[in-house]
Amino acid sequence: MKTSTLLLSLALSLTATTATHSPEQTKSVKVSEPEPSMLLTMKANKTKVIDIASLPTSLEELQAMRGADLKDEYAVAALVVAVLCNYEKDKETTFEMLDFLNGPTDINTFTKQFIRDRLEGKQYKTFSFFEGTSPQNNYQTNAPYKVKVSSNPYSYQDNNYATLYLQSSGADNPRPIKLRKKPSTGQWFVVDYNFLADIRIPVEQDEWY
Repeated sequence: MKTSTLLLSLALSLTATTATHSPEQTKSVKVSEPEPSMLLTMKANKTKVIDIASLPTSLEELQAMRGADLKDEYAVAALVVAVLCNYEKDKETTFEMLDFLNGPTDINTFTKQFIRDRLEGKQYKTFSFFEGTSPQNNYQTNAPYKVKVSSNPYSYQDNNYATLYLQSSGADNPRPIKLRKKPSTGQWFVVDYNFLADIRIPVEQDEWY
């Protein structure tokens, strides 16, 4: 009898305790959304190897290339390298192609002179961004050309801008290339060419090799 009474008492107590919880007090577990800073980090620290089947020699060839919709900033960075490889062959056509990659405004006189100063007699710089090249092989390689493009946690700090990095086989550290996004179209355009700083000269030009 005592045992039955005790069990009944416990059952009533449990029922009363359960009844005191309203639907508002019983809440489902929520999964927290990533903080904006976390999303920024997730977008960064990324590396892509962009394959380029052939180097463009005209605006029409450039516009027919993969990535020429300019929606992928990594592909745009690689296309800038591919276009600049045409500089010694045809400077004016190269600048015409760069106009396409430059965005709503044409490439200006200052930028043209900047490129001339860094590439005159140093066309090997642009080829150094292709995998498989080195100062020892005079920065020579064959198609398909591969360009390594990477980002880091600071690449997207400025709204609608991206600072990506190109690896030259003639430099110890990756070189920055800055791009700007046009929100209305989702396209990316190059805004500076600071990746064209000097690198190690090819062995064929090295008097001490």
